Amino acid sequence: MKQKLALALLGLLLALSACNKSNSIGNPDPGNGLEQYSNQVILDWNLAAFETMGGTSGTYLHTHLASRINAMTHIAMHDALNAIAPRYQTYAFHQKNRQADPVAAAATAAYEVLVNQIPAQKPMLDSCLAASLTKVPEGSAKTQGIEIGKKAAAAIIALRQNDGAFQDPISIPAGTGQPGEYQLVPPFDFIFAPFWTTMQTFSLQKPEQFRVPSHPTLNSQAYAQDFNEVKRMGQKDSPHRSAEQTVIAKYWYEFSEIGWNRVTRTVAADKKLGLLATARLFALVNMALADAYTAGWDSKFHYNFWRPYTAIRSADFDGNDDTVADYNWEPSEPTPPVQDYPSTHSALGNAAATVLTAIVGNNVPFSMTSTTAPTPGLTRGFSNFFEAADENAESRVLAGLHFRFACQKGQALGNQIGQWTLEQHLKPID
Repeated sequence: MKQKLALALLGLLLALSACNKSNSIGNPDPGNGLEQYSNQVILDWNLAAFETMGGTSGTYLHTHLASRINAMTHIAMHDALNAIAPRYQTYAFHQKNRQADPVAAAATAAYEVLVNQIPAQKPMLDSCLAASLTKVPEGSAKTQGIEIGKKAAAAIIALRQNDGAFQDPISIPAGTGQPGEYQLVPPFDFIFAPFWTTMQTFSLQKPEQFRVPSHPTLNSQAYAQDFNEVKRMGQKDSPHRSAEQTVIAKYWYEFSEIGWNRVTRTVAADKKLGLLATARLFALVNMALADAYTAGWDSKFHYNFWRPYTAIRSADFDGNDDTVADYNWEPSEPTPPVQDYPSTHSALGNAAATVLTAIVGNNVPFSMTSTTAPTPGLTRGFSNFFEAADENAESRVLAGLHFRFACQKGQALGNQIGQWTLEQHLKPID
């Protein structure tokens, strides 16, 4: 009960649907042998994964586990399709079968991962799989597609079998109360997922590969500058924050892997990307998102830096004459129960933006809504992915959750993760 309440307070107001679209034919994917197939099966199963994780019921899995399962699901779909029409490096599955039906393969791969990871959702997943497979003509190609999908799923499941992701994500920290050290922040009485600091990565060589440099010292001018900014702009009901800035704080409050999967769906549909190209895009985006959580957690627990809530209320003890305590200060939005530095919300945004920009292009305008928009259905438009990532990072200062230096270093971390993922995985075959 406590965990469900905590997740709800973190801003999870979810209302999306899945398993209700067709696997239509017609959008080209030039040169890879799948020209007659659209990308709809990938979009459908991305939404099905969201629903499987409780997205439409308000019982959403915790963020890190969701990002891991998303990455596994999309890797399996990519590997299954790439086995039929090899164009890119594979990740976990190395067989080939050019006679298999791609829709059957992709749908089955996603289904097998999701039902393995979240078996309680099997009835819903059975319906989703039936909806996908009913569009595929009966015959040998369908049978072989189902078999390829099962094998691709089994390969990534085997790679992640002992990664420890299903541990209890809640623990109580033992803070000493020293200036600068992370302390519990209401309404939460726990610290979130400390074991994720050593989680098996998808793309990076190790969680600490891109550990961020140290934050400004408490007695520095840089610290005082960002302290006073978040104190002023991130305060609950702040008179200094404009109406639009308040909208931004709430709009981007939803979990990052939810928002950036929506960005990817929106752009893949708008640009009419081909089937295999879409599968690869989702796999790379979700690998980068998952590793941004892991790398971010490594840095967070390494530095163990306090949140603005604690810093502002305890400024009398920080040794900086340019910071003044406010014993009643509260942030605009509830503070997530983990350390400040760096902002993983910012890291995920830039990791996804880096991958999306490299594959889809820089000048790709799009608009979308958010599950935490202050007005249901409210949309915001962006001229490119990095504009969205910048606003995503800015929102954490406006919400009173992070110092700006935490957001800046989070964005830099995300850039590194996204670039590494692009350079190391699913590259075009020469």
